Amino acid sequence: MNVNQLIDHTYLKAMGTAKEIDQLLAEAAQWTFKSVCLNPVWVKYAKERLQGTGVLVCTVVGFPLGANTTETKVFETLDAVQNGADEIDMVVNIGKVKSGDDAYVKAEIERIVKAAQGRTVKVIIETCYLTKDEIARVSAVVGSTGAAFVKTSTGFGTAGATPEDVKLMKEASKKQVKAAGGVKTKEDLDRMVAAGATRIGTSNGVSLMTSKEGTGY
Repeated sequence: MNVNQLIDHTYLKAMGTAKEIDQLLAEAAQWTFKSVCLNPVWVKYAKERLQGTGVLVCTVVGFPLGANTTETKVFETLDAVQNGADEIDMVVNIGKVKSGDDAYVKAEIERIVKAAQGRTVKVIIETCYLTKDEIARVSAVVGSTGAAFVKTSTGFGTAGATPEDVKLMKEASKKQVKAAGGVKTKEDLDRMVAAGATRIGTSNGVSLMTSKEGTGY
């Protein structure tokens, strides 16, 4: 697969203006990235402007803490779908994961999958807050649902993706893995792909396409 089709070109900062989003969309169209990943308020705008480019629109649900009620996450998902989202990156309830409440976690994911109405759902587990055993356990839970991907990170936690976590998540979930957070260089990307990632979330997509040494996340 071409590198550009691995990349979810991302802008999730709170202070994003139309200027920043327009730049993101223009870059995504130029490089034919797999998707743009942006905050829900921009979904409809992005969908309209990316018509005919082949670039998907991805948005986030329960972002970035994952601590919303399931009902709120379901509403967010339905709203995103109505606005034209092609993919949903939902944040798992991290506190429930750490409490060992796998039934809650599984039920919530399944409700989001249902609300997504056949669209790709990626489940962010925020690896930086979990032990290796917790990463394996929640990845297995994701594996038992209709979600398509398990995803490492929001990019807003204390750390991002590591190849070791990607490999663990892949083995435990038997799902696709999205590595996000801290993928700055082509070398970083290559390590994630070698570990099993089939999607990369990064705001550094253009640098990854134009040089061996990207700069900044």
